[in-house]
Parts: sequence; C-alpha cells; structure tokens
Amino acid sequence: MRIGIFDSGMGGLSVLHEAISKLPDQEYYFYADTKHVPYGLKSEEEIKGYVDEIVRFLLDKKVDAIVIACNTATSVAVADMRKKYDLPILGMEPAVKPAVEAAKGDERILVMATPVTLREEKLAKLLSRVDVKHRVDLLDMPKLVSFAEAENFDSDEVRDYLKERFGRFDTTKYSALVLGCTHFNYFKPLYKEYLGENISLMDGNQGTIRHLADVLGLEIKSDTKLQLKFNQPQDVVVEGRITYYDSGDEITDNERLSKYMRMLNRLEFVRNI
Repeated sequence: MRIGIFDSGMGGLSVLHEAISKLPDQEYYFYADTKHVPYGLKSEEEIKGYVDEIVRFLLDKKVDAIVIACNTATSVAVADMRKKYDLPILGMEPAVKPAVEAAKGDERILVMATPVTLREEKLAKLLSRVDVKHRVDLLDMPKLVSFAEAENFDSDEVRDYLKERFGRFDTTKYSALVLGCTHFNYFKPLYKEYLGENISLMDGNQGTIRHLADVLGLEIKSDTKLQLKFNQPQDVVVEGRITYYDSGDEITDNERLSKYMRMLNRLEFVRNI
C-alpha cells in the first residue's frame, strides 16, 4: 500500500522510522514542509492552509492513507481534514494515557510540546479524560524544533536550553517524560542526563503505527530484524520504496539525501533509549 507521512520538518522522520521498522514492505511518501517549519509558532489559519496543501499533494500520489506526523498540525487541522477528504487520515496524540496508567504513588508526568499543541483544546480534552489525579505538568519547548532541524543534538547551546527549561521543575518527582512533538525524539540521551536514567521516555509513534496497521489491515512485523542504519545517501530510499519531498520538491540528490540519512541514523541510535 501507499502511505503518505508528513510533518512541518524533519521531526516526522521519527514516525517514518517506526513505520519502516514495523511495516517494512509498504511504499512511503515522506513530506517535510521545510519552507514553513516550525508550525508551533504559526497561526492556526496558516497551519490549516499548509496541511490542506500537503494532503492534496499526497492525494495526487494516490496514497491509501495519510499520517500527520506532527502533534501541532494534528491539534489544529486533523478534524477538518477528515471531514474534507475521503481516506484514512491519522494524527499524533501525546502518549499521556499510557504514562498516567504507568505512574505509581505520587509520581508525576511531564509533557513537552510546542506552544500551539499545549494551548489547543485537543490536549485539554485528553488531559481531562485521562489525568483524573492531576499528575501532569506541561512544558513548552519551542527551540528544540529548530535545534533538530539544524542537526544540533548535543551542543552546549542545547544543553543550556534544556537545563533552563527543566530547571523550573523538581525533576525528582517525575516518572515519565512525554514527547509531544516528533522533533523531540532526537534528544533522548540528554533527557536522561537531566532527568535521570530511570525516567521513562514516551512518544506516540508506536501507537500511531499500530493504529495505521489496524486501519489498513496490515500485519506488524514485530520480529523484524531490519537494520535501519544507512551507509550511503541513496540507501534511504530503501530499494525505491520511499520517496522524500521538501515542501513539494522531490529529493533525489545526494547532498539533500545525506541529511535524511544522518537524521534517520540518529533515530536508529536513540531508538532504544
């Protein structure tokens, strides 16, 4: 089947990475809207316009389903897109429910996301439904998106930013950190440094791909031994099964594919953290 996956930028590669790990035999169209990243600082009307344009682009590719691999775009636009277009359109939801269910005693949960995701009604409804004991605290992390796009994963600048943001909380109280933006996955080693090795890092990627498999009637390859370590830029097209676009421009040259290779290899490196 043909599956479209898109994000405001390179964060959605974490969803593609999960998809090709669990559903390796499908055909993927990955769209990074790099001309408009970050969405988290845009207006709702701007975001809806970007999302609608991308959905129409992917429909022209005859995809069977679309994954909005962006929490911000999901919060703002997924309901409208589902009403407008007649195909499965899946979105991202912060993994608050499993984090709350796993918490014990007085353990608290920290949810990181973009400013737009944190202020949208969709998250408020999720919290009111699952966070009945009011365990969850919220933290906006807008700069991490730009850091990820620049492949700036562990510089002093990033470390100082995380130290300042996490310093607002008593980090000893938290059992889980929910990554409410797909760009945040690239920084997993640093979260452990600041929050401790025992902190659980939770995102919505696995749940989204499991849901995608259910919707399309596909079998999850839970025992796959597929290695997602790429050695050459052209390897990231995975024998022609993945096509990449930067804001509608198909990526075929080695220079730009090299960035996708580095980003996917980073995701493989942090996969089990």
